[in-house]
Amino acid sequence: MNFRRVVVKIIHAADLHLDSPLVGLERYPGAPVDTIRGATRRAFRNLVALCLETDAKLLLIAGDVYDGDWRDYSTGMFFVSELGRLRDAGCRVVVVRGNHDAASQITRHLELPGHVRELPMARPGSVRFEDLGVVVHGQSFKDRSTVEDLASHYPDPLSGFFNVGLLHTSLTGREGHHDYAPCTVDVLRSRGYDYWALGHVHRREVVSTEPWVVFPGNLQGRHVRETGEKGATVLELSSGRVESVTHVPLDVVRWEVCEVDGAAAANADDLVDLARSALDGAVTRAGGRAVAARVVVKGESRAHAALVAHPDQWIAQIRLAGRDVAGDDLWVESVRFATAPVVDRARLAARDDAVGQIVRALSELRADEPARASLLSIFEDLRGKLPHEVREGAFGIRLDDPSLVADALSDVEAMLLSDLSSVGDVE
Repeated sequence: MNFRRVVVKIIHAADLHLDSPLVGLERYPGAPVDTIRGATRRAFRNLVALCLETDAKLLLIAGDVYDGDWRDYSTGMFFVSELGRLRDAGCRVVVVRGNHDAASQITRHLELPGHVRELPMARPGSVRFEDLGVVVHGQSFKDRSTVEDLASHYPDPLSGFFNVGLLHTSLTGREGHHDYAPCTVDVLRSRGYDYWALGHVHRREVVSTEPWVVFPGNLQGRHVRETGEKGATVLELSSGRVESVTHVPLDVVRWEVCEVDGAAAANADDLVDLARSALDGAVTRAGGRAVAARVVVKGESRAHAALVAHPDQWIAQIRLAGRDVAGDDLWVESVRFATAPVVDRARLAARDDAVGQIVRALSELRADEPARASLLSIFEDLRGKLPHEVREGAFGIRLDDPSLVADALSDVEAMLLSDLSSVGDVE
C-alpha cells in the first residue's frame, strides 16, 4: 500500500473506569461526592470532544472502560451513546477489555455501534482500516486474572500498513498495579509494530520511542494515589510515519498531594500560611479544574509540639485556609502531620548507647531499599485475608505498596526522636 501524504490523527486512551464507585467518600466531611463520582463521565465526554475537535479518525481504548459490573444499564448506555457522537464524524473506535471489564467481570451486555470494534478474547485479532493505512492488533481479557503473555502471540505486522498493538498489560511490573498480561519491551519490539497502545498503568509513561510504547494513564484521577494531570495521547501520522505524540489533559477533578516543609515554619501559624500557599499553587496548576488535595506537613519543625498537642485545631485552620483559596473548587481531602522535633540527629547517632544504636539503625533502614521491601512480606498473610474492596478500592489499604513502609518509618522516627532527644546521656 502507498501511504497518502495526509495527516491522520489517532487518539489513544485507557482506563476510563466509568462510574467508578469510589467506596468510602461519604466518610469524609464536606467531600464533593457528586462532583467526584461524576468526574469519570465528564472526562470521557472530554475525550469524545477531543476526537471531534481534532478530526481524529481512530480512537483506541486499551482496556478498563468500566470499573467492574454495572449497577444498572445506565453505565453501558452512557458509553454507547457517547461513542455514537463519533459515527457521523467518521471516527472509528477499537477497544480491548482489561482486568476490570473482562468478560468474567461484566454480566450485562449492550450491542456496540457498527463503527466500534471490540477485539476478541479467545485469540488475538486484527482490524484493518484501508483508507487510513492502519491496522490494529489486540486481544481482550477473558478473565480478570490474565497472567499469560498475550503480546508474544499477536499477529505478524501487515506490510504497507501502520501497525498498532493494543494491549492491557503491566509489562514487567509497575508499582501499585497487578502483573496482568506481563511481557517485556523486547517482546513488543520483536513483533515489528510501529506503535504500542498500552493500558492498565494509571500514570502516563512513554516507555520507548523506537518503537513507540506508551501508557497514556487514566482519563480521570479517582483518589489521592492518582495525582496530577490525567488525559489521553494524540498520535499524528504523516505518510505512515509518526509525526508527533502529544499528551492532552482531559480530567475535570485534579488530585494533588501538597507537601509543606515544616522546617520553614517558626510556629504553627506559619505552617498554616505555608499550607495556604501550597494549596494556592495546586489550584493554579489545575487550570480551572476542581482540586482535591491532601496536605502533608513533613520535616523537623519548631511547630511540632503545637501540632502534636492540638492536631484538630491546626487541621481545621488548614481546611479554612483552603476555603479562603478557592471556596468550593478546592476540597482538602485530609491533613497529615509527619513532623518531628528539631533535634541534633548527628549527636544522637554518635552516642555509644541504645539511643545511638536506634538512631543509626533507623537511618540505615531508610537508606536500604531492599530491606524496606522485605518488610512488606510481614503483611502478606494479612493482605490475603482482607476483603477485595478493602485492598483494591479507591481508598483501600495497599499492603503491597513500598510507600507503606516508608511512611511508617517516618512516623516511627518522628515519635522516637521526640522521646530520645530528651533522654540524658548514659554513662
